[in-house]
Amino acid sequence: VQLVESGGGLVQPGGSLRLSCAASGFTFSAYYMEWYRQAPGKERELVAGIVSSGDYADYADSVKGRFTISRDNVKNTVQLQMNSLKTEDTAVYYCKVQRGRDYWGQGTQVTVSS
Repeated sequence: VQLVESGGGLVQPGGSLRLSCAASGFTFSAYYMEWYRQAPGKERELVAGIVSSGDYADYADSVKGRFTISRDNVKNTVQLQMNSLKTEDTAVYYCKVQRGRDYWGQGTQVTVSS
């Protein structure tokens, strides 16, 4: 199993970023996928999850209405569209799949600052 995140960067408050996670080594279309984040000095927290079909997603209260998770089961990718970013969204963002055990990507840094 390999998960590779991309798309992070520096953005001003109110701006947008689109993260992507490329998955390989397993039947991507069969698994629930999640995005987590970890800010400095804080525990890793769940941001969003999406069912295997892509028909249903769930979000942390802190990002509802601002972030959208989606997936492409042909390209084996899961995306996180982040709009109206706030300074408190600054964190390393990870994608995760649970396949017997948890598999994580290496993370991508998102910094929201003016």
